[in-house]
Amino acid sequence: MDKYSTTAVSPTRNIAAQIIYEVTENGAYANLALAKFMGASRLSKEDKNLVTEMVNGTIRMLKHLDWVLNLFLQSRIERQNPWLRTVLRLSLYQLLFMDKIPAYAAVNEGVELVRKKANPALARVANGVLRSILRNRDKIKYPEDKVSYLAVYYSHPEWMVKWWLSQMPEAECIKMMNYNNKRPNLTLRTNVLKVSRDELWESLNKEGISCRKGSLTPWDIEVEDMKISLEDTESYNKGYFYIQNPASMLAAPILKPEPGEKVYDLCAGVGGKTTHLAEMMGNKGEIIAFDLYDHKIKLLKENCQRLGIDIVTGKAEDVLQIAESPEADKVLLDAPCSGLGVLNRRSDMRWKREKKDIAPLVDLQLKLLQKAGKMVKNGGFLLYSTCTINQEENEKVVEEFLHKNPHFEMVPFADRISFFSLDEKDLKAAAQGMLTIYSGKYNTDGMFYALMRRQDNY
Repeated sequence: MDKYSTTAVSPTRNIAAQIIYEVTENGAYANLALAKFMGASRLSKEDKNLVTEMVNGTIRMLKHLDWVLNLFLQSRIERQNPWLRTVLRLSLYQLLFMDKIPAYAAVNEGVELVRKKANPALARVANGVLRSILRNRDKIKYPEDKVSYLAVYYSHPEWMVKWWLSQMPEAECIKMMNYNNKRPNLTLRTNVLKVSRDELWESLNKEGISCRKGSLTPWDIEVEDMKISLEDTESYNKGYFYIQNPASMLAAPILKPEPGEKVYDLCAGVGGKTTHLAEMMGNKGEIIAFDLYDHKIKLLKENCQRLGIDIVTGKAEDVLQIAESPEADKVLLDAPCSGLGVLNRRSDMRWKREKKDIAPLVDLQLKLLQKAGKMVKNGGFLLYSTCTINQEENEKVVEEFLHKNPHFEMVPFADRISFFSLDEKDLKAAAQGMLTIYSGKYNTDGMFYALMRRQDNY
Protein backbone atom coordinates (compact mmCIF):
# COMPACT_ATOMS: atom_id res chain seq x y z
CA MET A 1 0.00 0.00 0.00
CA ASP A 2 1.25 3.51 -0.81
CA LYS A 3 2.62 5.22 2.28
CA TYR A 4 0.40 8.28 1.62
CA SER A 5 -2.84 6.30 1.66
CA THR A 6 -3.03 6.07 5.46
CA THR A 7 -4.06 9.73 5.85
CA ALA A 8 -7.77 10.44 5.67
CA VAL A 9 -8.92 13.58 3.87
CA SER A 10 -11.49 15.64 5.77
CA PRO A 11 -14.76 16.42 3.95
CA THR A 12 -13.98 20.14 4.26
CA ARG A 13 -10.70 19.92 2.32
CA ASN A 14 -12.19 17.51 -0.20
CA ILE A 15 -15.10 19.82 -0.98
CA ALA A 16 -12.91 22.94 -0.93
CA ALA A 17 -10.56 21.36 -3.47
CA GLN A 18 -13.45 20.40 -5.73
CA ILE A 19 -14.85 23.93 -5.68
CA ILE A 20 -11.46 25.55 -6.30
CA TYR A 21 -10.93 23.14 -9.21
CA GLU A 22 -14.28 24.13 -10.73
CA VAL A 23 -13.46 27.83 -10.42
CA THR A 24 -9.82 27.83 -11.56
CA GLU A 25 -9.92 25.05 -14.14
CA ASN A 26 -13.49 25.18 -15.49
CA GLY A 27 -14.29 28.88 -15.13
CA ALA A 28 -17.13 28.49 -12.61
CA TYR A 29 -18.15 31.49 -10.52
CA ALA A 30 -16.94 31.08 -6.94
CA ASN A 31 -20.16 32.23 -5.27
CA LEU A 32 -22.34 29.96 -7.43
CA ALA A 33 -20.05 26.95 -7.04
CA LEU A 34 -19.98 27.44 -3.27
CA ALA A 35 -23.77 27.67 -3.13
CA LYS A 36 -24.13 24.51 -5.23
CA PHE A 37 -21.74 22.40 -3.16
CA MET A 38 -22.86 23.77 0.20
CA GLY A 39 -26.49 23.15 -0.65
CA ALA A 40 -25.78 19.48 -1.42
CA SER A 41 -23.52 18.85 1.59
CA ARG A 42 -24.35 17.72 5.11
CA LEU A 43 -21.55 19.68 6.71
CA SER A 44 -22.06 21.51 9.99
CA LYS A 45 -22.32 25.29 10.00
CA GLU A 46 -18.73 25.53 11.27
CA ASP A 47 -17.42 23.24 8.53
CA LYS A 48 -19.31 25.17 5.86
CA ASN A 49 -17.69 28.35 7.12
CA LEU A 50 -14.29 26.64 6.94
CA VAL A 51 -14.89 25.52 3.35
CA THR A 52 -15.97 29.04 2.40
CA GLU A 53 -12.84 30.52 3.96
CA MET A 54 -10.57 27.99 2.22
CA VAL A 55 -12.19 28.51 -1.17
CA ASN A 56 -12.51 32.30 -1.16
CA GLY A 57 -9.13 32.77 0.47
CA THR A 58 -7.31 30.52 -1.99
CA ILE A 59 -8.94 32.21 -4.98
CA ARG A 60 -8.29 35.72 -3.65
CA MET A 61 -4.63 34.95 -3.02
CA LEU A 62 -3.94 33.01 -6.25
CA LYS A 63 -1.26 35.38 -7.51
CA HIS A 64 0.59 35.32 -4.19
CA LEU A 65 0.30 31.54 -3.88
CA ASP A 66 1.48 30.91 -7.44
CA TRP A 67 4.50 33.18 -6.96
CA VAL A 68 5.60 31.21 -3.89
CA LEU A 69 4.92 27.83 -5.50
CA ASN A 70 6.93 28.77 -8.57
CA LEU A 71 9.95 29.35 -6.33
CA PHE A 72 9.84 25.68 -5.25
CA LEU A 73 8.55 23.87 -8.36
CA GLN A 74 10.82 22.58 -11.12
CA SER A 75 8.38 23.82 -13.78
CA ARG A 76 5.88 26.62 -13.47
CA ILE A 77 2.53 26.14 -11.76
CA GLU A 78 0.53 26.59 -14.97
CA ARG A 79 2.32 23.56 -16.48
CA GLN A 80 1.44 21.26 -13.60
CA ASN A 81 -1.30 18.65 -13.46
CA PRO A 82 -4.57 20.54 -12.75
CA TRP A 83 -5.31 18.58 -9.57
CA LEU A 84 -1.76 18.97 -8.28
CA ARG A 85 -2.03 22.69 -9.01
CA THR A 86 -5.35 22.96 -7.20
CA VAL A 87 -4.28 21.10 -4.08
CA LEU A 88 -0.93 22.88 -3.83
CA ARG A 89 -2.73 26.23 -3.87
CA LEU A 90 -5.27 25.10 -1.25
CA SER A 91 -2.61 23.60 1.02
CA LEU A 92 -0.29 26.59 0.73
CA TYR A 93 -3.14 28.98 1.55
CA GLN A 94 -3.67 27.09 4.80
CA LEU A 95 0.06 27.18 5.61
CA LEU A 96 0.51 30.90 4.92
CA PHE A 97 -2.83 32.45 5.88
CA MET A 98 -4.75 30.16 8.27
CA ASP A 99 -2.94 30.21 11.61
CA LYS A 100 -5.42 27.93 13.37
CA ILE A 101 -4.82 25.02 11.00
CA PRO A 102 -1.87 22.80 12.00
CA ALA A 103 0.81 22.60 9.30
CA TYR A 104 0.90 18.81 9.45
CA ALA A 105 -2.83 18.61 8.67
CA ALA A 106 -2.56 20.95 5.68
CA VAL A 107 0.44 19.03 4.29
CA ASN A 108 -0.63 15.45 5.01
CA GLU A 109 -4.18 15.86 3.76
CA GLY A 110 -2.97 17.82 0.75
CA VAL A 111 -0.62 14.99 -0.19
CA GLU A 112 -3.40 12.43 0.22
CA LEU A 113 -5.75 14.54 -1.89
CA VAL A 114 -3.19 14.62 -4.73
CA ARG A 115 -2.76 10.85 -4.44
CA LYS A 116 -6.52 10.35 -4.77
CA LYS A 117 -7.18 12.98 -7.44
CA ALA A 118 -4.02 12.41 -9.51
CA ASN A 119 -1.47 9.67 -8.67
CA PRO A 120 1.16 8.58 -6.09
CA ALA A 121 4.05 10.10 -8.05
CA LEU A 122 2.49 13.55 -7.94
CA ALA A 123 1.66 13.02 -4.27
CA ARG A 124 5.41 12.72 -3.66
CA VAL A 125 5.92 16.01 -5.57
CA ALA A 126 3.28 17.72 -3.39
CA ASN A 127 4.92 16.38 -0.23
CA GLY A 128 8.35 17.63 -1.27
CA VAL A 129 7.17 21.08 -2.34
CA LEU A 130 5.02 21.76 0.72
CA ARG A 131 7.65 20.57 3.20
CA SER A 132 10.33 22.59 1.44
CA ILE A 133 8.17 25.71 1.74
CA LEU A 134 7.65 25.02 5.44
CA ARG A 135 11.40 24.80 5.98
CA ASN A 136 12.14 27.95 3.97
CA ARG A 137 9.11 30.18 4.41
CA ASP A 138 11.15 32.89 6.14
CA LYS A 139 13.43 33.09 3.10
CA ILE A 140 10.69 33.70 0.51
CA LYS A 141 11.41 36.79 -1.57
CA TYR A 142 8.90 38.82 -3.56
CA PRO A 143 9.42 41.03 -6.66
CA GLU A 144 11.56 44.14 -6.21
CA ASP A 145 9.64 46.36 -8.65
CA LYS A 146 6.97 48.27 -6.68
CA VAL A 147 3.98 47.50 -8.90
CA SER A 148 4.95 43.83 -9.28
CA TYR A 149 5.59 43.51 -5.55
CA LEU A 150 2.21 44.99 -4.61
CA ALA A 151 0.41 42.91 -7.23
CA VAL A 152 2.03 39.66 -6.07
CA TYR A 153 2.09 40.22 -2.32
CA TYR A 154 -1.51 41.51 -2.12
CA SER A 155 -2.65 39.25 -4.99
CA HIS A 156 -4.26 41.64 -7.47
CA PRO A 157 -3.81 41.98 -11.25
CA GLU A 158 -0.93 44.31 -12.14
CA TRP A 159 -3.12 46.53 -14.31
CA MET A 160 -5.40 47.25 -11.34
CA VAL A 161 -2.50 48.09 -9.05
CA LYS A 162 -0.89 50.38 -11.61
CA TRP A 163 -4.24 52.09 -12.22
CA TRP A 164 -4.97 52.61 -8.53
CA LEU A 165 -1.50 53.97 -7.84
CA SER A 166 -2.19 56.65 -10.46
CA GLN A 167 -5.29 57.69 -8.48
CA MET A 168 -4.30 57.38 -4.82
CA PRO A 169 -1.31 57.25 -2.45
CA GLU A 170 0.43 53.89 -2.08
CA ALA A 171 -0.64 53.56 1.58
CA GLU A 172 -4.30 53.96 0.61
CA CYS A 173 -3.89 51.43 -2.19
CA ILE A 174 -2.39 48.90 0.24
CA LYS A 175 -5.19 49.48 2.75
CA MET A 176 -7.74 48.87 0.01
CA MET A 177 -6.09 45.65 -1.16
CA ASN A 178 -5.88 44.39 2.41
CA TYR A 179 -9.62 45.01 2.75
CA ASN A 180 -10.27 43.16 -0.52
CA ASN A 181 -8.47 40.13 0.93
CA LYS A 182 -10.50 40.02 4.15
CA ARG A 183 -13.58 37.97 4.84
CA PRO A 184 -16.55 40.27 4.01
CA ASN A 185 -18.32 42.05 6.84
CA LEU A 186 -21.98 41.18 7.37
CA THR A 187 -24.05 44.31 8.00
CA LEU A 188 -27.81 44.73 8.32
CA ARG A 189 -29.92 47.80 7.57
CA THR A 190 -32.73 48.33 10.05
CA ASN A 191 -36.15 48.59 8.45
CA VAL A 192 -37.39 51.70 10.25
CA LEU A 193 -40.90 51.15 8.92
CA LYS A 194 -41.23 48.28 11.38
CA VAL A 195 -38.66 48.57 14.13
CA SER A 196 -36.00 50.78 15.71
CA ARG A 197 -32.34 49.82 15.58
CA ASP A 198 -32.29 49.27 19.35
CA GLU A 199 -35.28 46.95 19.09
CA LEU A 200 -33.72 45.03 16.20
CA TRP A 201 -30.41 44.67 18.03
CA GLU A 202 -32.18 43.30 21.10
CA SER A 203 -34.33 40.94 19.04
CA LEU A 204 -31.39 39.51 17.08
CA ASN A 205 -29.27 38.90 20.15
CA LYS A 206 -32.14 37.01 21.77
CA GLU A 207 -32.42 34.85 18.65
CA GLY A 208 -28.79 33.78 18.66
CA ILE A 209 -27.33 36.44 16.36
CA SER A 210 -24.44 38.09 18.17
CA CYS A 211 -24.30 41.65 16.84
CA ARG A 212 -23.55 45.25 17.68
CA LYS A 213 -24.95 48.59 16.65
CA GLY A 214 -22.79 50.10 13.91
CA SER A 215 -21.12 53.49 14.10
CA LEU A 216 -21.39 54.55 10.44
CA THR A 217 -25.11 55.14 9.86
CA PRO A 218 -28.28 55.39 11.93
CA TRP A 219 -29.42 51.99 10.57
CA ASP A 220 -26.47 49.59 10.46
CA ILE A 221 -26.02 46.58 12.69
CA GLU A 222 -22.81 44.53 12.44
CA VAL A 223 -23.17 40.77 12.78
CA GLU A 224 -20.33 39.17 14.76
CA ASP A 225 -21.44 35.55 15.13
CA MET A 226 -24.51 33.44 14.36
CA LYS A 227 -25.91 30.33 16.02
CA ILE A 228 -28.56 30.11 13.31
CA SER A 229 -28.77 31.55 9.81
CA LEU A 230 -30.23 35.02 9.41
CA GLU A 231 -33.00 33.67 7.16
CA ASP A 232 -34.19 31.43 9.99
CA THR A 233 -34.69 34.28 12.45
CA GLU A 234 -38.07 35.70 13.32
CA SER A 235 -36.60 39.17 12.73
CA TYR A 236 -35.85 38.29 9.10
CA ASN A 237 -39.27 36.78 8.45
CA LYS A 238 -40.97 39.79 10.01
CA GLY A 239 -39.02 42.07 7.66
CA TYR A 240 -37.06 43.90 10.33
CA PHE A 241 -33.84 44.19 8.30
CA TYR A 242 -32.14 44.00 4.92
CA ILE A 243 -28.54 42.86 4.39
CA GLN A 244 -26.61 45.83 3.01
CA ASN A 245 -23.14 47.34 3.28
CA PRO A 246 -23.02 50.76 5.03
CA ALA A 247 -21.44 52.48 2.01
CA SER A 248 -24.43 51.38 -0.06
CA MET A 249 -26.79 52.76 2.60
CA LEU A 250 -25.70 56.30 1.67
CA ALA A 251 -27.62 56.35 -1.61
CA ALA A 252 -31.05 56.95 -0.07
CA PRO A 253 -30.08 59.82 2.27
CA ILE A 254 -28.04 61.49 -0.48
CA LEU A 255 -31.02 61.42 -2.86
CA LYS A 256 -33.29 62.27 0.09
CA PRO A 257 -36.73 61.26 -1.25
CA GLU A 258 -39.74 62.73 0.51
CA PRO A 259 -43.09 61.07 1.29
CA GLY A 260 -45.48 61.44 -1.65
CA GLU A 261 -42.80 61.95 -4.30
CA LYS A 262 -42.38 60.03 -7.54
CA VAL A 263 -39.03 58.24 -7.73
CA TYR A 264 -37.41 56.16 -10.46
CA ASP A 265 -34.77 53.54 -9.67
CA LEU A 266 -33.39 52.67 -13.08
CA CYS A 267 -31.03 49.75 -12.36
CA ALA A 268 -32.66 48.42 -9.23
CA GLY A 269 -31.30 44.88 -9.06
CA VAL A 270 -32.97 42.99 -6.23
CA GLY A 271 -33.97 46.19 -4.45
CA GLY A 272 -31.43 47.03 -1.76
CA LYS A 273 -31.39 50.74 -2.47
CA THR A 274 -35.00 50.71 -3.73
CA THR A 275 -36.37 49.50 -0.43
CA HIS A 276 -34.25 51.98 1.52
CA LEU A 277 -35.71 54.79 -0.60
CA ALA A 278 -39.20 53.51 0.22
CA GLU A 279 -38.39 53.38 3.93
CA MET A 280 -37.17 56.99 3.88
CA MET A 281 -40.42 57.96 2.16
CA GLY A 282 -42.41 56.34 4.95
CA ASN A 283 -43.87 53.97 2.34
CA LYS A 284 -45.81 56.93 0.88
CA GLY A 285 -45.54 57.99 -2.74
CA GLU A 286 -44.46 56.00 -5.79
CA ILE A 287 -41.27 54.23 -6.79
CA ILE A 288 -40.91 52.66 -10.22
CA ALA A 289 -37.99 50.22 -10.23
CA PHE A 290 -36.50 48.92 -13.47
CA ASP A 291 -34.07 46.11 -14.10
CA LEU A 292 -33.10 44.25 -17.24
CA TYR A 293 -33.52 40.83 -15.66
CA ASP A 294 -36.88 39.33 -14.75
CA HIS A 295 -35.47 37.13 -11.95
CA LYS A 296 -34.09 40.23 -10.21
CA ILE A 297 -37.42 42.02 -10.38
CA LYS A 298 -39.04 38.89 -8.92
CA LEU A 299 -36.63 38.99 -5.98
CA LEU A 300 -37.16 42.75 -5.62
CA LYS A 301 -40.90 42.19 -5.26
CA GLU A 302 -40.31 39.45 -2.69
CA ASN A 303 -38.03 41.75 -0.71
CA CYS A 304 -40.62 44.53 -0.77
CA GLN A 305 -43.29 42.16 0.46
CA ARG A 306 -41.13 40.88 3.32
CA LEU A 307 -40.21 44.44 4.36
CA GLY A 308 -43.84 45.63 4.24
CA ILE A 309 -43.32 48.01 1.32
CA ASP A 310 -46.14 48.51 -1.19
CA ILE A 311 -45.21 51.69 -3.09
CA VAL A 312 -42.73 49.98 -5.45
CA THR A 313 -43.69 48.87 -8.94
CA GLY A 314 -41.08 46.53 -10.43
CA LYS A 315 -40.57 46.35 -14.20
CA ALA A 316 -38.26 44.00 -16.08
CA GLU A 317 -37.34 46.32 -18.95
CA ASP A 318 -34.30 47.72 -20.72
CA VAL A 319 -33.97 51.27 -19.41
CA LEU A 320 -32.58 52.45 -22.73
CA GLN A 321 -35.84 51.37 -24.43
CA ILE A 322 -38.43 52.83 -22.05
CA ALA A 323 -40.42 55.94 -22.94
CA GLU A 324 -38.90 59.23 -21.84
CA SER A 325 -41.01 61.50 -19.68
CA PRO A 326 -39.54 64.19 -17.37
CA GLU A 327 -41.91 63.51 -14.49
CA ALA A 328 -39.79 62.10 -11.63
CA ASP A 329 -38.97 64.15 -8.53
CA LYS A 330 -35.93 61.97 -7.93
CA VAL A 331 -34.05 59.46 -10.08
CA LEU A 332 -31.45 56.95 -8.92
CA LEU A 333 -29.12 55.42 -11.48
CA ASP A 334 -26.98 52.78 -9.78
CA ALA A 335 -25.19 51.97 -13.00
CA PRO A 336 -23.68 48.67 -14.16
CA CYS A 337 -19.94 48.92 -13.54
CA SER A 338 -16.69 47.00 -13.17
CA GLY A 339 -17.42 46.32 -9.50
CA LEU A 340 -13.89 47.14 -8.38
CA GLY A 341 -15.25 48.52 -5.11
CA VAL A 342 -16.68 45.15 -4.06
CA LEU A 343 -13.80 42.76 -4.80
CA ASN A 344 -13.96 41.83 -1.13
CA ARG A 345 -17.34 40.14 -1.76
CA ARG A 346 -16.48 38.30 -4.97
CA SER A 347 -13.22 36.39 -4.57
CA ASP A 348 -12.85 35.61 -8.28
CA MET A 349 -13.91 38.97 -9.73
CA ARG A 350 -10.39 40.42 -9.74
CA TRP A 351 -9.27 37.59 -12.04
CA LYS A 352 -12.29 37.89 -14.36
CA ARG A 353 -11.89 41.64 -14.99
CA GLU A 354 -9.59 43.10 -17.65
CA LYS A 355 -8.81 46.71 -18.39
CA LYS A 356 -10.37 46.39 -21.85
CA ASP A 357 -13.73 45.73 -20.14
CA ILE A 358 -13.90 49.33 -18.90
CA ALA A 359 -14.45 51.23 -22.17
CA PRO A 360 -17.72 49.42 -23.10
CA LEU A 361 -18.98 49.97 -19.56
CA VAL A 362 -18.25 53.70 -19.76
CA ASP A 363 -20.16 53.89 -23.02
CA LEU A 364 -23.16 52.15 -21.43
CA GLN A 365 -22.98 54.33 -18.31
CA LEU A 366 -23.07 57.51 -20.39
CA LYS A 367 -26.07 56.26 -22.35
CA LEU A 368 -27.91 55.30 -19.18
CA LEU A 369 -27.11 58.61 -17.50
CA GLN A 370 -28.29 60.51 -20.56
CA LYS A 371 -31.54 58.54 -20.43
CA ALA A 372 -31.92 59.12 -16.70
CA GLY A 373 -31.50 62.85 -17.14
CA LYS A 374 -34.52 62.94 -19.46
CA MET A 375 -36.73 61.42 -16.76
CA VAL A 376 -36.07 64.08 -14.12
CA LYS A 377 -38.52 66.96 -13.96
CA ASN A 378 -37.38 70.56 -13.71
CA GLY A 379 -35.99 71.14 -10.22
CA GLY A 380 -35.69 67.40 -9.63
CA PHE A 381 -32.62 65.47 -8.52
CA LEU A 382 -30.54 62.79 -10.21
CA LEU A 383 -28.15 60.54 -8.28
CA TYR A 384 -25.52 58.61 -10.22
CA SER A 385 -23.80 55.84 -8.28
CA THR A 386 -21.50 52.90 -8.92
CA CYS A 387 -19.75 50.27 -6.81
CA THR A 388 -16.44 50.90 -8.52
CA ILE A 389 -13.57 53.23 -7.65
CA ASN A 390 -11.95 54.30 -10.92
CA GLN A 391 -12.32 57.79 -12.30
CA GLU A 392 -13.14 56.64 -15.84
CA GLU A 393 -16.46 55.15 -14.72
CA ASN A 394 -17.14 57.80 -12.10
CA GLU A 395 -15.98 61.42 -12.25
CA LYS A 396 -15.27 61.37 -15.98
CA VAL A 397 -18.71 59.96 -16.80
CA VAL A 398 -20.37 62.68 -14.73
CA GLU A 399 -18.20 65.39 -16.26
CA GLU A 400 -19.08 64.22 -19.77
CA PHE A 401 -22.79 64.17 -18.87
CA LEU A 402 -22.66 67.70 -17.47
CA HIS A 403 -20.81 68.90 -20.56
CA LYS A 404 -23.63 67.57 -22.76
CA ASN A 405 -26.39 68.66 -20.37
CA PRO A 406 -25.62 72.16 -19.05
CA HIS A 407 -29.13 72.37 -17.54
CA PHE A 408 -27.89 69.99 -14.82
CA GLU A 409 -25.74 71.21 -11.95
CA MET A 410 -23.84 69.52 -9.14
CA VAL A 411 -25.49 69.56 -5.71
CA PRO A 412 -23.53 69.46 -2.43
CA PHE A 413 -24.63 66.60 -0.17
CA ALA A 414 -22.19 66.53 2.76
CA ASP A 415 -24.96 67.79 5.07
CA ARG A 416 -27.26 64.94 3.99
CA ILE A 417 -24.85 62.31 5.29
CA SER A 418 -23.41 64.23 8.24
CA PHE A 419 -23.85 61.08 10.36
CA PHE A 420 -21.10 59.35 8.32
CA SER A 421 -17.68 60.39 9.63
CA LEU A 422 -15.95 61.41 6.41
CA ASP A 423 -12.38 62.63 6.62
CA GLU A 424 -11.52 66.16 5.54
CA LYS A 425 -10.73 65.22 1.93
CA ASP A 426 -13.96 63.26 1.45
CA LEU A 427 -16.02 65.87 3.26
CA LYS A 428 -14.75 68.47 0.78
CA ALA A 429 -15.59 66.18 -2.15
CA ALA A 430 -19.14 65.57 -0.87
CA ALA A 431 -19.57 69.33 -0.40
CA GLN A 432 -18.87 69.66 -4.14
CA GLY A 433 -21.39 66.98 -5.13
CA MET A 434 -19.16 63.96 -5.87
CA LEU A 435 -17.71 61.38 -3.49
CA THR A 436 -15.58 58.26 -3.97
CA ILE A 437 -15.39 55.98 -0.94
CA TYR A 438 -12.40 53.72 -1.43
CA SER A 439 -12.81 50.11 -0.33
CA GLY A 440 -11.69 49.62 3.25
CA LYS A 441 -11.16 53.29 4.03
CA TYR A 442 -14.07 53.28 6.48
CA ASN A 443 -14.11 49.47 6.68
CA THR A 444 -16.80 49.48 4.00
CA ASP A 445 -17.11 48.56 0.34
CA GLY A 446 -16.11 51.06 -2.32
CA MET A 447 -18.81 53.33 -3.74
CA PHE A 448 -19.14 56.47 -5.84
CA TYR A 449 -21.92 59.08 -5.66
CA ALA A 450 -22.67 62.18 -7.73
CA LEU A 451 -25.78 64.27 -7.03
CA MET A 452 -27.20 66.60 -9.69
CA ARG A 453 -30.24 68.88 -10.07
CA ARG A 454 -32.07 69.73 -13.27
CA GLN A 455 -32.46 73.48 -13.81
CA ASP A 456 -34.19 74.19 -17.14
CA ASN A 457 -33.92 77.94 -16.66
CA TYR A 458 -30.20 77.65 -17.37
